[in-house]
Amino acid sequence: MIVGVPREIKTDEYRVAMLPSGVEELVASGHKVLVERGAGAGSGIAADEYESAGATIKEAHEDVFAAADLVVKVKEPLPAEWPLLRPGQVLFTYFHFAADETLTRSVMESKTTAVAYETLRGRNGDLPLLTPMSEVAGRMSVQEGAKFLERPQEGRGILLGGVPGVEPAHIAILGGGVVGKNAAQIAAGFQADVVILDTNVDRLRYLEDIMPANVNTVFSDRHSIREQLRRADLVIGCVLIPGARAPQLMTAEDLEVMKSGAVIIDVCIDQGGCAETSRPTTHSEPTYIVDNVVHYCVTNMPGAVGRTSTYALCNVTFPYVLQIANKGLHGAAADDAGLREAINIQDGKVTNRAVAETFHIAYSKAV
Repeated sequence: MIVGVPREIKTDEYRVAMLPSGVEELVASGHKVLVERGAGAGSGIAADEYESAGATIKEAHEDVFAAADLVVKVKEPLPAEWPLLRPGQVLFTYFHFAADETLTRSVMESKTTAVAYETLRGRNGDLPLLTPMSEVAGRMSVQEGAKFLERPQEGRGILLGGVPGVEPAHIAILGGGVVGKNAAQIAAGFQADVVILDTNVDRLRYLEDIMPANVNTVFSDRHSIREQLRRADLVIGCVLIPGARAPQLMTAEDLEVMKSGAVIIDVCIDQGGCAETSRPTTHSEPTYIVDNVVHYCVTNMPGAVGRTSTYALCNVTFPYVLQIANKGLHGAAADDAGLREAINIQDGKVTNRAVAETFHIAYSKAV
């Protein structure tokens, strides 16, 4: 099989979808790997490292798509890449279709088979290809929140941990999953006052057991969310419904009860965002202000720490890349039901039920 690794063209995206070690293993298994020159530069991986591992270096972005049977990326294809997609090709990357109907319909029209990292299920029902980036985003959310709470960034001028005689920042984390857990751990280390909200009581019990004393848990409902928004200096939104659009937990009217200069870090923005006032931003222009509340809604947060994120991502994606290359997608999916769940679009049909329901498109079972 010919496996292609193009350079990511999304603004401020520094990750790459494959390490030289992955290239070496694919070549040893009899496959050909095409890597676009500069694909690994943002992660500190030079083209000659890929070439030494056995890759063929391509100068043009379109040449990788034109020749590859399996294209492995990090982020969804952008409009400039849609004409490069073709029938019979497999594209393996993060898609987050439920947040973008235009992307969904464009991939359908291309007849490319879209295999989404974010809906692939592990043997225990987890989301193994989403987990490492959720860990990165959770940890980053606190350091970004700390930065944008500074007054020069138009925040409240709050130090997360306070100082003796001055109370610390109050941080509300909406969602106790992987992102929320990692955010709480880092925030606790800053000695902030932290509250995690979730609707899963068993998860709240688990978090209560493992977190330090400055992290508390609250059952999430409309009343408790609004109360936490009133108290919060920093809000971190990190709720997830796999494959579906994120639920909107914060309305535009809710901003009226928030403190002037408070910060919202909407980690859910890839899936549409959990605040009504959220809209996608980039690392170059990460924030905007609505009703005196700073909104940080960068759609590829882990991309800023490309080297860490690339290694964390490739550690979990490569075994599936190798499976698909060795067995073909149909063979690999037949042997792994969790991989079959990652097939979101096939032969122009939507094969993920949550995406189909989001856009009122007919659902078809992946084959």
